[in-house]
Amino acid sequence: MNEITGAYDWLTTGANWQGEKGVWHRLSEHLYFSGVTLAVACAIALPLALYLGHIGKGGALAVNISNIGRAVPTLALLILLTLTPLGEHGDAPTLIALVLFAVPPLLTNAYLGMREVDRAVVEAARGMGMSGRQLFARVELPLAYPLIMTGIRSAGVQVVATATLAAMAGEGGLGRIITAGFNLQNTPQVVAGALLVALLALLVEAVLVLAGRLFDPRRGTRSSSEAVQ
Repeated sequence: MNEITGAYDWLTTGANWQGEKGVWHRLSEHLYFSGVTLAVACAIALPLALYLGHIGKGGALAVNISNIGRAVPTLALLILLTLTPLGEHGDAPTLIALVLFAVPPLLTNAYLGMREVDRAVVEAARGMGMSGRQLFARVELPLAYPLIMTGIRSAGVQVVATATLAAMAGEGGLGRIITAGFNLQNTPQVVAGALLVALLALLVEAVLVLAGRLFDPRRGTRSSSEAVQ
């Protein structure tokens, strides 16, 4: 209980929020790592998963390979990358390790979402004369959207939590608050840093849930159906 009280005192001390070692600066670094990682991982995983799911070939192999990559500890990969020439390029090792960590849930969920689309619906759309592109955009993608967003939310929250490892490579982020607390043997600071990461993960989850509802391609259809009922 003393640690919780101490963490509250640490968080409510204005000096801990200011300067290059303050919460605001560390938070901006953390958001940078998380945002860039999620954007790059989506750019890599989603087009590949959607294409393979659409044609129905090679997806299982891609998913299995990505899941094997998930078994590699992110911290171990980060340390190995920092020992390579990439370690001389600033935050490159951290970003690469985080991207490789984020790709599997994105790839798996997007591919499964495409493959779980009702085949009867797909064949009916083909029977109506839809081209492959129209079938993808109007039928498969809208129906796969919930699973795709589940993968994005899962990857987003996991990346926010795992980005604390950037501190192990000497980079910034909220993890630096935690490691500084360990170095100073300041348990309240460690708890405060952990609470900040947990709150940020919850906030990212909430934002992605809201974004998922706003950009749902079936939102207009659902609203019309509810109005009729």
